[in-house]
Amino acid sequence: MQLFRFTAAALLALQLVSAQAQDARKDALLVVNENGPNSLDIHGVGANRASYGVAWIAYDRLMSYGKKVVNGVPYYDYAKLEPELAESWQVAKDGMSVTFKLRKDARFHDGSPVTAEDVKWSYDRALGMGGFPQFQMSAGSLEKPEQFEVVDASTFRVKFLRKDKLSLPDMAVPVASIYNAKLAKAHATADDPWAAAWLKNNEAGGGAYKVASWKPGQEIVYERFDDWKNGPLPKLKRVIQREVANPGTRRALIEKGDADMSFEMPPKDFALLSQTKGDLVVKSTPVENAEWFIGMNYNKPPFNNPKVRQAVAWAVPYEKIYTRAFYGRVIKLWGAKSMNVTSADWPAVHGYSTDIAKAKALMAEAGYPNGFDTTLSFDLGNGTISEPIAVLLQESLNEIGIRTTINKVPGANWRAQMLKKEMPLFINRFGGWLNYPEYFFYWNFHSSDPVFNDSSYKNPAMDKLIDAARFETDKKKYEAQVKSFIDLAHKDLPRVPLGQPVMDVVMNKNISGYTYWFHIQPDYRQIEKK
Repeated sequence: MQLFRFTAAALLALQLVSAQAQDARKDALLVVNENGPNSLDIHGVGANRASYGVAWIAYDRLMSYGKKVVNGVPYYDYAKLEPELAESWQVAKDGMSVTFKLRKDARFHDGSPVTAEDVKWSYDRALGMGGFPQFQMSAGSLEKPEQFEVVDASTFRVKFLRKDKLSLPDMAVPVASIYNAKLAKAHATADDPWAAAWLKNNEAGGGAYKVASWKPGQEIVYERFDDWKNGPLPKLKRVIQREVANPGTRRALIEKGDADMSFEMPPKDFALLSQTKGDLVVKSTPVENAEWFIGMNYNKPPFNNPKVRQAVAWAVPYEKIYTRAFYGRVIKLWGAKSMNVTSADWPAVHGYSTDIAKAKALMAEAGYPNGFDTTLSFDLGNGTISEPIAVLLQESLNEIGIRTTINKVPGANWRAQMLKKEMPLFINRFGGWLNYPEYFFYWNFHSSDPVFNDSSYKNPAMDKLIDAARFETDKKKYEAQVKSFIDLAHKDLPRVPLGQPVMDVVMNKNISGYTYWFHIQPDYRQIEKK
């Protein structure tokens, strides 16, 4: 009898623990991905795409974007700006400045108030860090610290150098995140005035979630900041984003219900999961202003030869890549009826297709009848797609004498490797945060050498067209400029577009609130579990 009472008590205890675990699970989201952030600082050199997600929920911007629904999927609205850290703003009558009023109850995670001084220091830092954050700010004509003015503790003004339609939207992207200046400066040194070393591994934000822990290469854990005042308090108390390298394991965890969400699995798995019925939901959204491509070093032999670049474009096994690497989960960007661009729609379809005979002839005309040896690089962080592309491309290029050695670059090192701009031949993808073709081209084709011009492409005619389109107000002139720079990119061919990516997310059916965002990371602030 005594033994029975002990067993019953033990069972009751186990039931209570199980119930508590279930309650805790309702308030927590477990996400399994191929790779996670390589830095907690979006301004840091080489910060990867997963780092954008850290900035988005652990930091705030002055503004955010509104929402809309596209084909049944909640979608951010790039044409609508809404308050976040700023409760309001006013553009001057002459259009040459904007004044923000900050929320007076906004706090950083350490409890200190958010002030206009923090905003100015953060904007100054984005410029001062150089590289990607500086170019991102300059994409919206935010180029000089003198443009940023502290009016008083809760009032911040931005003075414009010129009228630029991208200035306000550019202050709502992850790079424009607001840092706790006092906390960051306490860890700055004479050699590191922006505290880059400390902020790479430590978070100094005031966003809806705090970084509770981070184990690079393993997982990042977020905890809700219950004193967040800059939007509706998230339903989820914790988010665990765990790195699981094996795609089969990720899929098994999702199918068994041991994980709640994944947005990094091979296209083959998403294709199969989208056809199954049961407890899983797959959401698929074309990634606007984005493309997968094969890049070539425009300035160094042998790819500085236009006929070699054209030969590569004719040798690409497009359909094989579409079916065997993408599994049909991209929008095709090849095989147009004409080599000339006839529309300002972007991303645009080019006129190349697979023609090995043409490719061989061009190699001979270029002076390489016997081909050459080179290296084909890709980001191992996107290896589930990039590696099969690399293998298929290697086979096809070998037919025209281009013998490639495949170089698998670890995901944490890819951005740094790309910044060197020394890779002769590579597979990559790029997505523009601001949904304008000239924004994409500014980053990828402008000779001012922005971060993502990884082919080192330079053409004054291209610069002129991009610069004109950025500030053009006449619709017909603007569309003509866009068509012209797309046409020039297809003719100069520093890269060969493959397809417009699709953002695939799989989640359990008890998950709601998923919204597609331009930085291709889920916004956990809107997600909840039933």
